[in-house]
Amino acid sequence: MTSVPETSSNVCYRHPDRQSYILCQRCGKTVCPECSVQAAVGVHCVDCARNARQGGEYKRRPAFVRAVRSAGRSSGTPVVTYAIIAVTVFVFILQAIPGLGVTGALQFAGAYVQPDPGYAFGFEPWRMLTYALVHTPFSINAPFSILHILFNMYSLYIFGRILEPMIGRWRFLALYIISTVGGALSVDLLNDAGQPVIGASGAIFGLMAAFFIIARKLGGNTSQLLVLVVLNLAIGFLVPGISWQAHVGGLIAGGLVGLIYIETRKRQLQPAQILLTAAVFVVIVAATLVRSLV
Repeated sequence: MTSVPETSSNVCYRHPDRQSYILCQRCGKTVCPECSVQAAVGVHCVDCARNARQGGEYKRRPAFVRAVRSAGRSSGTPVVTYAIIAVTVFVFILQAIPGLGVTGALQFAGAYVQPDPGYAFGFEPWRMLTYALVHTPFSINAPFSILHILFNMYSLYIFGRILEPMIGRWRFLALYIISTVGGALSVDLLNDAGQPVIGASGAIFGLMAAFFIIARKLGGNTSQLLVLVVLNLAIGFLVPGISWQAHVGGLIAGGLVGLIYIETRKRQLQPAQILLTAAVFVVIVAATLVRSLV
C-alpha cells in the first residue's frame, strides 16, 4: 500500500531499502529518521553532522521521536484524517434534521446490528463500516449527548495527525477500516444483548493500539499511552450504554495491523505487508459472515 512511488531521490542514502522524504539541510541528501541528526535548524545527515562537530556532540533523539518529527515535516496534511472527520460530522448534522434522527432512517441504516440467522439476508456488510459514522444525535433534552462525537473526533484528530504522516495515507485508511470492522466482529462475538451499536470509538481504539505498537517498537515512551488505553477500556466496562465489545475488537484489530506495518516496513517486504493487511480484513469479514449463519 505504498502511497508514493519510490525513486533514488526519496530513499535514504545510507539505507536504500528505506523510503524517506527528509533532506539534510547542508548537503541535500535524503536521510531516514535513523540517519538524521537534530541540528539547531532542521536536520543534518550523519556525515555532515560529523564534519560540523567542533568539540560537542549533536543530541541524538530516540528513533520514535525522530520518526514523528520527520513525518510531520515531510508528509503534509493528514488528508484522510480530515476527510473522515468531515464525513462523520456531516452525518451527525444530518441526524439533527427532523425525520432523520433517533427514530429516523439514517441512524437505523447506519447502526451496526448483529446478523439474524433467522433471515436469509440477515448479514448486511455495509453496517460493519457505517456504524462508525453514526453517533448519538444531539438533543435539547440531553445536551451532553454531543460529547459522544466530540470525544471521538478529537481523539481521531490527535492520533490521525501523528499516525497518518508516519505510515502513509492508504495505510492509515486501511488501519481505520480494519479497526472498525474488527469492532463489529467483536460485537457479534461478545454482545449477547443484540443491541444496535453506533460510534467510531472502536476505530479510535484501533488507532491507539497501532500507535502503541509502533511507538514501542521504535523505542518511544508508551507508559502514558498505556494508561490512557486502560482508563478508556475501564470506562467502557463500568459505564452503562457503552459498547466495550467494539472497543476490545478495534483494539485487537488495530494492534495487529500496527504490528504488521512495523515488522514489514522495509521495501522488500511491502508485498507481504499488503497481503497480510488484506488477509486480516478478509478474515474479519468472513468470520462475521460465518457468525451470521450460525
